[in-house]
Amino acid sequence: MDGGIYLLLGSNMDDRKSNLEEAKMQLGGVIASSSIYITAAWGNEKQPDFYNQVIKIDSRLSPQALLEDILKVEKNIGRVRLEKWGPRIIDIDILFYKADIINTSTLTIPHPEIQNRRFALTPLAELAPSLVHPVLKKTIVQLLEECKDPLPVKRLQH
Repeated sequence: MDGGIYLLLGSNMDDRKSNLEEAKMQLGGVIASSSIYITAAWGNEKQPDFYNQVIKIDSRLSPQALLEDILKVEKNIGRVRLEKWGPRIIDIDILFYKADIINTSTLTIPHPEIQNRRFALTPLAELAPSLVHPVLKKTIVQLLEECKDPLPVKRLQH
């Protein structure tokens, strides 16, 4: 484990690319960013495609404080939670917080579904291919190779 904090950004409303940039600016502490990937909506597929990106950040916040900060950023950008898996102007998930394993009523780290979601694994594999999942004990590349998610993930051409 490289001790990094990795977040997944997603947007499928309005100017998706600008929404990702705004999230990165408001979060701050961005060390590295993956390419942006275009992915079909997961769960509720009757909505526009998402732009997804993984970022690695530096933060002195605790995992819970980081989650609270993320929720503020989502609200600042205009996210309104109306339906599960519905369209969203911005969605920010904590994928990994260093090698921490957290399971509380409000926060689960590593993200519990990462191994099942190609749209998270693909940009993460670009940024941290040898990162080892602290629970599953497999690298991100191994998880991506084993992922059964059929939804296509395509790199956005600049």
